[in-house]
Amino acid sequence: MERRSFIFTVWAIWPTRMFAGIKSILPMRTDKGFKVSASEARFGIHYKMKGVTLNVLDIKISGKDTDNDLAVFEQTGLTPNGGPPLHIHPHQDEWFYVIEGDYIFQCGNEKFYVKPGDTIFLPRNVPHAFIQLSEKGKMIVSYLPAGKMEAFFEVTDRWTSAPSSEEVMKVFADHDMIVVGPPLKV
Repeated sequence: MERRSFIFTVWAIWPTRMFAGIKSILPMRTDKGFKVSASEARFGIHYKMKGVTLNVLDIKISGKDTDNDLAVFEQTGLTPNGGPPLHIHPHQDEWFYVIEGDYIFQCGNEKFYVKPGDTIFLPRNVPHAFIQLSEKGKMIVSYLPAGKMEAFFEVTDRWTSAPSSEEVMKVFADHDMIVVGPPLKV
């Protein structure tokens, strides 16, 4: 009888143990609210984008918090007359809320002058880019879904010198973005 009880117990526990293991590798959604203070980042890491621009990106809401549904960054723009190349996010919508500074955004064939207090929405599959016109800027940037943006900023933070255009294209592609043109010019 003891052997039968042992085997039954093992078979009864096995699905629970398997689920616990799977649960630990799957994305999760936080079930607790949290606060990220001004000038702070969600996990204490200030990503310094190098190569494409010299901006600082702080995660405010991580894809790890939202089961990858949303990521929110505060971007401090330190690159006057700079911005990313014209690119497409095939799987993400993106929106910006400008806190400080002036920008020109291109979305498709349209260009928009964007200033503090303005919001711009960039739908997935539409080529877009921006250029920072002011000496300094600050924006809230959101990606829906979060996608691979946190990993993208981790990579650009590790660059020690300006990457080649081929390397920029590869890193964009590795993170589900397609470069389709050069950065905007003033």
